[in-house]
Amino acid sequence: MKKQSTLEKFTSYQRSILIVLALLQFTVILDFMIISPIGYILTKSLGITTKEFGLVVSSYIFSAATSGIISAGFIDKFDRKKTLLFFSTGFIIGTIFCACAYSYNTLLIARIITGGFGGVIGSIIMTIISDIFTPNQRGRAMSTVQMAFAASQILGIPLGLFIANRLGWQYTFYLIVILSILVQIAVFFKLKPLKGHLNKESNAQPFLHLWHILKVRRHQIGFSATILLGMGMMLQPFISIFLINNIHLSNDDVPIIFLVTGTSAFFIMPLVGKLSDRFDKFKIFLIGSFLTIIIVPIYTQLPIVPLWVVLIMNVFIFAAIMSRMGPFQAINSMIPKQENRGAYMSVSTSLQQMAGGLGVVLASTVVFQSTTKSPLQNFDILGYLVIGISAFAVVLVYKVSELTKKQ
Repeated sequence: MKKQSTLEKFTSYQRSILIVLALLQFTVILDFMIISPIGYILTKSLGITTKEFGLVVSSYIFSAATSGIISAGFIDKFDRKKTLLFFSTGFIIGTIFCACAYSYNTLLIARIITGGFGGVIGSIIMTIISDIFTPNQRGRAMSTVQMAFAASQILGIPLGLFIANRLGWQYTFYLIVILSILVQIAVFFKLKPLKGHLNKESNAQPFLHLWHILKVRRHQIGFSATILLGMGMMLQPFISIFLINNIHLSNDDVPIIFLVTGTSAFFIMPLVGKLSDRFDKFKIFLIGSFLTIIIVPIYTQLPIVPLWVVLIMNVFIFAAIMSRMGPFQAINSMIPKQENRGAYMSVSTSLQQMAGGLGVVLASTVVFQSTTKSPLQNFDILGYLVIGISAFAVVLVYKVSELTKKQ
């Protein structure tokens, strides 16, 4: 594998901002991901069926996607810092509503509100990283932010599950609210205003600006690749249900699995980031995709096995899937010009979330349970769908990579 560049060191300001943005991403990801591991508790506590649970998960995603599309028209018209603070405030309010939910309908509404604000935060974070970090730094920077997934696995989800099992699932959301407020204070004091994109020409009208983003051919190819990668995440919401009802693990085993998996990611993601900045980013993405295609069918057809086997398999599947995201985000960030970057990343994130929502809805029509304690059926078929989507995504990401080299 041929080297494409040497590593550029981060400045002290870059490092501090990267930590703050990673912490913010951590709270948003934890809010979204915690639904899966506490899914078993939620379905019993609120009397939610498997199909309704799928809608609760997807409602957040669809709301985030819709909000991202709407905000794309004007998100490049404001200081990035002020935009980030606005959406993070709405996210905190929505999470409070989640903690106060007392039925399927109220939880559904609360998730829609939370998704409407929280879903846009990810695209703003990626835009800020693209503004502050050079292309040869973005692999490491974006992989560092992606480590928020690992942090949520190691710290957030086990702690959230512990609280949910001991005090009630509502207190898990209260924990997220407290963390989010602390991080928002750090954003307010640490992040400098980002207005460089305001000095460049762009369409004055929000609708025209959005239309300009959508009609550009290279943008369309990037969006297509993003959609496929989003749909490829359809396994995650049903993993805890599969492990408990099919593999016969206990509720107390699930936090251990997330803890071990997340710990491994702290070693894997920095390595992926460094490789992405030192070598061709698409080749690193290709390796991750190849590993995903191998491990997914094995994981989704696991028989009843000991906990240690599940731990190993979970580490492998998480590493394979997440090893694709850092390199792709770095490639994708190089598609738009700076004055269009906020809108492009917002639309891209929205499409990824919408595709994820469609994937969950599709998955909820494939998998099913006779009762809340019955084994999860057709999880292996879901694995084959993920394989097909992953293979097709490789083709589109290759095209995106080639476009960035021609710019």
